[in-house]
Amino acid sequence: MSSQPLLPLCHADDSQLLIIDLQEKLVAAMPDDCLENLTRNTEKLVKSACTLGIPVMLTEQYPVGLGATLENVVGCLPGDAGCCEKTTFSCCEADSFETQLYPAEQRKQVILAGVEAHICVLQTAAGLQRWGFDLYVVEDAICSRDPRHKLNALRRMEQHGVQVTNTESVVFEWLGDSRHPEFRTLTKLFR
Repeated sequence: MSSQPLLPLCHADDSQLLIIDLQEKLVAAMPDDCLENLTRNTEKLVKSACTLGIPVMLTEQYPVGLGATLENVVGCLPGDAGCCEKTTFSCCEADSFETQLYPAEQRKQVILAGVEAHICVLQTAAGLQRWGFDLYVVEDAICSRDPRHKLNALRRMEQHGVQVTNTESVVFEWLGDSRHPEFRTLTKLFR
């Protein structure tokens, strides 16, 4: 028997999705290929979360100066999605963030997507870990202006217990079974 820890999976009834700072002026600075993956995969995550009743929350970094969240992402959000405006890099330091997030006792897993990987995503992951959450960063739904910074952030987070995953893995872990009533609906997102 191996002494390796068990591989944790995402569970729909224990997850919440956090979209960090997908705003007009911030994403305009991202490399085109990363931005395309980021927006496409974030939409898939949000649509899947909505279909499965998983809470979604987003943050906006200084929206007066950096603009609103991308319209295509906002168009996918559920009506009860929380939104937290902030000036801090870590969402955990923003005034109303903690009150909008489900506590770890109710939904322990936080699925992270957004920008920038090495600043706001990384600092938020550190804060959420201190608060006792299990973290899953979706590597194909995060981005940094410099691809090396994204890779560095992923490496740092993984070294400290954050699970690095991808959009398709998250959604299929949420489903858990091809007999799930939403299986056919959500698998269409990946064709």
